[in-house]
Amino acid sequence: MPFSSTLCVSEQDEGAVLTDAFDRASVEQYCTVADIIEAVDDIPTAETSHEFYELCFAAAYEECVDHSAVSFRPGAEDALAAASETNVGLVTNGDEATQTVKLDALGIADAFDTLVFVDPRNGVPPKPDAAPFEKALTDLGVAPDDALHVGDSLRADVAGANALGIDSVWVPHENRRIESAHEPTHTLTSLAEFPELL
Repeated sequence: MPFSSTLCVSEQDEGAVLTDAFDRASVEQYCTVADIIEAVDDIPTAETSHEFYELCFAAAYEECVDHSAVSFRPGAEDALAAASETNVGLVTNGDEATQTVKLDALGIADAFDTLVFVDPRNGVPPKPDAAPFEKALTDLGVAPDDALHVGDSLRADVAGANALGIDSVWVPHENRRIESAHEPTHTLTSLAEFPELL
């Protein structure tokens, strides 16, 4: 358990340690010591302290997030409408439960001909692994050289698509770093530009 044990307790200020950890990670603090302690009993048994904190912070973070509080990126609705003239698939590194809430909130759950969610236990590891891309291609009945993959990650989306010979479209967020060995086929400043590629 963080900060204390059966026989001893930490003499460090628990709140200060937590704040310092977020500062060192350059992440805005999204939970408190109380949040972590409250989540402890729901955390599965971890093999290491590092794994424990990963699980603990993940649980604390999930309790703070409303996955239905989403809105479209600029140009996304028009891009999706333009793409709907063809077969459209969603390949996401998010899990089915989380991503379905987002799709429902946006009203686009039925906009895709296939949905591929990350599920390592059932043979769908996250991008850039080839498996999720291959599943989408198979479901859509499309060859890699006839496909176009749109994403915001050079490491996951562009690298994964490129490895299979799929043309990649990168739409970076403003705060994303752009140093990468992975070169997209196309780079867009906004999804509003996407219909021009079709």
